[in-house]
Amino acid sequence: MEEIYKLIEEKIAAAGYNGAVSGEEIYEEICDEIEEKENGSYIFMSKKEDDVFFEYQIDVMDDNFNLSYIDINTPQGKFHIDFDEK
Repeated sequence: MEEIYKLIEEKIAAAGYNGAVSGEEIYEEICDEIEEKENGSYIFMSKKEDDVFFEYQIDVMDDNFNLSYIDINTPQGKFHIDFDEK
């Protein structure tokens, strides 16, 4: 799991976002949000600070999920992190 957490953090940093992030917290938050959801695509938002929120697009499948992207919305602009891009 540590590899997944690190990958999330690295992709966010590579997109230019320099705020504090925890791959583990993001992963756990996603798991909590999708628990007992039907298969399909979902978008949900998470407020991190007064003026910063994350938007996640997630595809839920029977035994797993795919995090397609995270948009980090800040007063300085939006940071788009595409996890489907290789």
